[in-house]
Amino acid sequence: MASNDSDLRPIPALVAVALGVAICLLPQPEGVSDQGWLMLSIFIGTIAAIIGKAMPIGALSIVAIALVAASGVTSSNPSQAIKDALGSFSNSLIWLIAIAVMISRGLIKSGLGARIGYHFIALLGHRTLGIGYGLALSELTLAPVTPSNTARGGGIIHPIMRSIAQSFDSTPEQGTSSRIGKYLALVNYHSNPITSAMFVTATAPNPLTVKLVADATGAQINLTWTTWALAMLLPGLVAIALMPLVLYWVYPPEIKKTPDATRFAREKLAELGPVSRSEKLMLAVFVLLLVLWADIPAWLFGDAFKLNATTTAFIGLSVLLLTGVLRWQDILAERNAWDTLIWFGALVMMASQLNQLGVITWFSHSIQNWIGQAGFGWAAASALIILVFLYSHYFFASTTAHITAMMGAFLTVGLSLDVPAMPFVLMLAAASSIMMTLTHYATGTSPVIFGSGFLTLGEWWRAGLLMSVVNLLVWAFVGILWWKVLGYW
Repeated sequence: MASNDSDLRPIPALVAVALGVAICLLPQPEGVSDQGWLMLSIFIGTIAAIIGKAMPIGALSIVAIALVAASGVTSSNPSQAIKDALGSFSNSLIWLIAIAVMISRGLIKSGLGARIGYHFIALLGHRTLGIGYGLALSELTLAPVTPSNTARGGGIIHPIMRSIAQSFDSTPEQGTSSRIGKYLALVNYHSNPITSAMFVTATAPNPLTVKLVADATGAQINLTWTTWALAMLLPGLVAIALMPLVLYWVYPPEIKKTPDATRFAREKLAELGPVSRSEKLMLAVFVLLLVLWADIPAWLFGDAFKLNATTTAFIGLSVLLLTGVLRWQDILAERNAWDTLIWFGALVMMASQLNQLGVITWFSHSIQNWIGQAGFGWAAASALIILVFLYSHYFFASTTAHITAMMGAFLTVGLSLDVPAMPFVLMLAAASSIMMTLTHYATGTSPVIFGSGFLTLGEWWRAGLLMSVVNLLVWAFVGILWWKVLGYW
């Protein structure tokens, strides 16, 4: 029996182990090597443990690395086996997301994140709908440099949203959520999946999607920061424009006019005082990162001035450390970044090994054969793949686990159907964020906002299903047309 202070939850852990062992003992399909089948059993056991929350995801990743190295599944040479198990930690995308999480700490510490939010409320807050747009635009402004969607939606925007609701005496404790709080909580949350879809650096799993796309296409499709941002720009903006209106129509707040909100926001800005040195420096780094990630120097002066996205992130963090906006103690205390570095590295490693050992190819061929026997054309088949991928998130409490478990295979299957590659890849990438809308456990932001109590469980799930359909339609129609204009197909 585990001690009371252990991270281990025995029952989910035993279920995960039993599932992994059961997979290993099943008859091995033709075309899958012994090593590939063992790797699949370790992978499925790990994903089951993540879903069941047998241990924190970082701790489970350490266990997974140990199993891969000790089992010799990648190599019979012990030295090579541990190199393979740790190989993904040299992946620049993994470091990009970890460093970007560290940089986002500066938005919170300096107060710049809150200042941006209150400025939008002061500008747009004369009506409840305007407050909704203020929250959404605050999310959008912070998204490019806040790869923790939980930190952005739950740590920066949610306290602002709650303060505004409380200023109108709209709280769950008083039973007055419907006055304004319920609507603002919904906008607070449903801004998060949309902005997460718009930038590689807007949520931690996006670089994993980039890696899986590159693997599935033999590096023929490389979703750079600029490519992703440009592709998602128009559908994202349309979705941001529609979302507050749709929620306003379905869950209309009792208070429609809110002249006091602008006064409240100005009071908060007055409390923050003049823009501090740290805020100015943080804003300068914010702009610097956007300029370099967008490859503007390379456009102006040639490829000699082009920088890797991860190099840019290191430069931004270095400036914050050199100027004192962040201290090394802040970086050490940013547990989310170090945690992300560990679990991201482990999951990328396992996904890559599954691909190298031929398991993804076998699984993809199996699904492809089933689709062929069912007689689906490429359009219906690709739509089915995207829908199954998105709505299977009802069974996941982690977007990372979901993407790691399913996206590689679904990409391979879809691309084998002779679909226009870029639109299919971008739709699947968008779906990996749209699926966050569905449940109160869909991503780290959801339990934070749902836990504040403004909505019932039924209201949350109904709104989530509705917004998933709205966002899918936006990307399916606006996105496809926009990508045609961009020449992506």
